[in-house]
Amino acid sequence: MTETPFEAVLAGIGPRLRALRQQSDMTLADLSETTDISVSTLSRLESGTRRANLELLLPIAKAHGVPLDDLVNSKIKDPRVREEPRTVGCMTVIPLTSQPGNLQAYKMIISPTDDDREPGSHEGYEWVYVLSGRIRLQLGDRDFIMGAGEAAEFDTHIPHRISAADGRPAEAISLFGKQGERVHLRAAPADRRG
Repeated sequence: MTETPFEAVLAGIGPRLRALRQQSDMTLADLSETTDISVSTLSRLESGTRRANLELLLPIAKAHGVPLDDLVNSKIKDPRVREEPRTVGCMTVIPLTSQPGNLQAYKMIISPTDDDREPGSHEGYEWVYVLSGRIRLQLGDRDFIMGAGEAAEFDTHIPHRISAADGRPAEAISLFGKQGERVHLRAAPADRRG
């Protein structure tokens, strides 16, 4: 029996739902809580034993922050990130990720300024890598000057502030996880360790 184009689209929804949920680092229980759709219904949608409908797909698309087309259309979408930069204090922050999820990446352009903001704290964990120039990282009661090629990671519950050092602009990449994820480096295989 030959599969119709309509059946092929329906058959592809389950794997896309599962992949999107896993990319978002969500469990079925997390998604169920966000969408008010039972875990068993979500599981059956992902396995293809339950036929998808708009009533189910709309809250799932909303929970993942994606258009409904992404759930039903298997065509490759435009991968370019088109998020708008925003200015925060002395920094221009440019999002480098557009997918929802716990870990987000940003490019920071830090302008030299007389900004005297106090260090702040919030939920999460941050990793910063200096691309160019030098930055000053105030972390708790300590100050660190970091140059190009240096990285730092810290719990954002600790009061912190990033500014340009030496009166010159600097650029850095920031990976930020709201749930406290830390950057994990994959260990080299045993035969490659020295």
